[in-house]
Amino acid sequence: MTDLHLRPQLMGGLNRRRFLAGLAASGALAACGGSDSDAESSADGAGGNTDADPGVAGNGFTLVQRFPNNVQIPGEIRMPITLSTGAAEFIQNGPATLTARVLDIDGNQLGDAISAVRRDVAPAPYYDFRTTIDAPGFFALAVAGGPDDGAAFQVMDPRAVAVPTPGEMLPGFDTPTVGDPQGFEVLCSRAPEPCPFHDVTLTEALAAGRPVAYYVGTPAFCSTGSCAPALEALIGAQERFADTFTFVHAEVFSDAAGTAIAPAVTAVGMTYEPALFITDATGTIVERLDAVWDQTELEERLALSA
Repeated sequence: MTDLHLRPQLMGGLNRRRFLAGLAASGALAACGGSDSDAESSADGAGGNTDADPGVAGNGFTLVQRFPNNVQIPGEIRMPITLSTGAAEFIQNGPATLTARVLDIDGNQLGDAISAVRRDVAPAPYYDFRTTIDAPGFFALAVAGGPDDGAAFQVMDPRAVAVPTPGEMLPGFDTPTVGDPQGFEVLCSRAPEPCPFHDVTLTEALAAGRPVAYYVGTPAFCSTGSCAPALEALIGAQERFADTFTFVHAEVFSDAAGTAIAPAVTAVGMTYEPALFITDATGTIVERLDAVWDQTELEERLALSA
């Protein structure tokens, strides 16, 4: 494992041949909106609608994937996206709400239109679209004002996904604690003070018979800048939910240089960060938040899971 971080990806249109070929080659979603030639050139920040007002969504924006590839399974699908200009700059003042349609690979709409509110968090606002998809396959999120053919994503067979998913038991692991740092050079890379989620191991938390919120991420080394805000949101939510949930944090590196992947990461098969596993009192995962969230969304999901 050489790169644990989730880097935002420009999301490509649902052109069957190009999408399948690109997904097989790279495992990542790339390019966006307009013609095929425009989409291919915009993947590295060039091309696209550079004449658009960069602050006005619906006037030539692109969609930036804020969720990891190859971890979505049938059921409720969470698809956080950020708006970008044709120059690959995040749009900070997009509309308060966006609407979208979910399309299958043949362009047929699945169900009703869906909507998402803008959630303001560093390094850029995001929209957390959610829908329900019943079977694996290739799909697209067609956002009003964006590319007509939508932004491609994949729903996997659960057997092909290594990271634990909702409905599965969260495997216990003896995460490092203040009492037993297990040789970690940095127990918690939050600065200037470590977070308060290192008093018990994940194994102990799961054995206590109450819901658990297990956060895996490294505030000091997360390349997208979303790990620190995600942890701050968890700290902010603790006061409201401390009587319901046990909160546990595990770093993804065991050394201060950020080069040695921690055993806690491989224990859950993660190839991205951050992630938050929310369980019920039996240890069954009821929600998994990937990559980006703000305190408002987090508290909404904790309240639903309590």
